[in-house]
Amino acid sequence: MFWGLSVSIVQAQGNASKQPNFIVFYCDNLGYGDIEPFGSTVNRTPHLNQMAKEGRKFTHFYVTSGVCTPSRASIMTGCYAQRVGMHWNDRDGQVLRPISPYGLHPDEITIAEVLEKAGYQTGIIGKWHLGDQPGLLPTDQGFDYFYGIPYSDDMTREVGLRLGQRYEGYQWPDLPLMLNDKVLDHQVDRNLLTRDYTEKTLAYIENHADNPFFLYLPQAMPGSTKQPFSSAGFRGRSMSGPWGDSVEELDWSLGEIMSKLEELGIAEQTLLIFTSDNGSPMGKDMEGVERGTNRPLHGRGYTTAEGGFRVPCIMWWPGRVPASTVCQEMVTTMDLLPTFAQYANVSLPEGVKIDGHPINDLIDGQYGTKTPYTAFYYYDQHQLQAVRSGPWKLFVPLQEFRNHPHFDSADSVQPLLFNVVEDISSSHNLASSNPEIVQQLTILAEEARKDLGDLNRPGQNQRPPGKVSNPIPMVSK
Repeated sequence: MFWGLSVSIVQAQGNASKQPNFIVFYCDNLGYGDIEPFGSTVNRTPHLNQMAKEGRKFTHFYVTSGVCTPSRASIMTGCYAQRVGMHWNDRDGQVLRPISPYGLHPDEITIAEVLEKAGYQTGIIGKWHLGDQPGLLPTDQGFDYFYGIPYSDDMTREVGLRLGQRYEGYQWPDLPLMLNDKVLDHQVDRNLLTRDYTEKTLAYIENHADNPFFLYLPQAMPGSTKQPFSSAGFRGRSMSGPWGDSVEELDWSLGEIMSKLEELGIAEQTLLIFTSDNGSPMGKDMEGVERGTNRPLHGRGYTTAEGGFRVPCIMWWPGRVPASTVCQEMVTTMDLLPTFAQYANVSLPEGVKIDGHPINDLIDGQYGTKTPYTAFYYYDQHQLQAVRSGPWKLFVPLQEFRNHPHFDSADSVQPLLFNVVEDISSSHNLASSNPEIVQQLTILAEEARKDLGDLNRPGQNQRPPGKVSNPIPMVSK
């Protein structure tokens, strides 16, 4: 065990009924500007409007990667993906593909395992994407219930055949819909995924209403395809086309969940969080909305731009989270594990570093509470590209890079310094007029390189991913 897990419940078991429920509604590629509470004028999201009115918006909420797998590793472990070895591998790159030998290491302690030790029922409904092999599935990582797909819904057999030898695509199975560790079906109607996951979620909540539960709901949409999927009742409704249709169906799904919590009388016992795994990819026209938008932030998903890492987030907990409020302090998905542990009155595992912080006071709206972060790091795969401290974000000078949100060539890049609080679109490079801030953030960047690594430079405190021998396709048995 990396963490030498020793979880102790602070309060007596008799108080377990006072432990809150947690639901994390995690969209796929939803952009910062794709919902009305964050500025959309083309997608109708009345239930998210209600959630924001009755809850708290977080306008500086960050993920730790611009792509799926690393981002999901962080929400599960409270760590940068670089720390837990889920940022890159020699077979798949940074996003796990079907039949990969890699996944989240079984010895990593997940948010589900921490809460499971505190007496919680733990479920995941939706997209896992942290390993599709026995030993690496959700039921091996603290979840007692899994219904969904082990990776992205666009990783179909048809796509694999087009890839051929690449990622061993010729071996990919038809898309596997799973219950726990068994394949239920290979005839998945992707148009019905949002509705199906919502129905399963409502049933899960109803079945677990009398005891504390943690439900992780990583929805498939809007997703990675150019034409997102939605059920017949939502198709063709949005002014932004199929992308907006899927967003509006996600809004419907959220509304059904809020209504169910209220119907069962457990809304005041439940913290519901709505957010996204990274920013939207956006279309060829950066001013368009056909593949989502991160406006007014700069840049696309899949990059270290603000639009890739900073995502919409709303938290709702009637009677606890202050209504109609906004938090502008920097927080991240890594904070959910220590925060949930604190709300559940359970101590964190000891023995190894996690990167997240408890943000309970920020969620509760305690006046004067500041971000717990001295620094936050933006990695593209192995490469550290930027660091934020306070309102300042520095893109460090790079001699070479695979992908960069501000440059298209591999020419030497000079420091870029943005005040991402006052300059939300990252339009004004203030490096030349703030050399002392550039120096301060450069020192912080070097600390990250030592700890988490950089190109051709292993970090001192990195841990390995999980890996199995002889991976096999997930097929019905």
